[in-house]
Amino acid sequence: MAKGTPATLALERASISFVLHEYDYDPDAPSIGIQAAESLGFPPARVFKTLMAEVATAKGAEVVCALLPSDREMSTKKLAQAAGTKSAAMLKPETAERHSGYHIGGISPLGQRKRARAFVDASIAGQASVLVNGGRRGLQIEIAPEALLRALGAMVVDLSA
Repeated sequence: MAKGTPATLALERASISFVLHEYDYDPDAPSIGIQAAESLGFPPARVFKTLMAEVATAKGAEVVCALLPSDREMSTKKLAQAAGTKSAAMLKPETAERHSGYHIGGISPLGQRKRARAFVDASIAGQASVLVNGGRRGLQIEIAPEALLRALGAMVVDLSA
């Protein structure tokens, strides 16, 4: 299977169980998360996309990580509110890559170069397992929601638009 990524290595170091799923990544897909869900045979509501954003704080900008189902859009207003700020905006792709250490289409919330506060959509509740990017294009990590939240130190909030 796949060679280790910073994401999988972080989970192994934390002794957190996970399952890897590989699929044929399509860079031209309109939605990478939905393409991953369809390729792997999982409902899009269980395949969480990783979005990198910036929130404005009194001390300046802070990069944060937001996870939500691949079939939903994120409300930047709700993200800003959850982060305790007045505004939030998506990072430019090159900034997201530089901060996370991953390429677009392969950004994992786990094992990022610079740790960012993480916010996970409330729809994670009640899921037996969810999938998040494994740190490279075409690789997904299936993990128990509680384990993902623990690994990220994430806050669960409503992020859906």
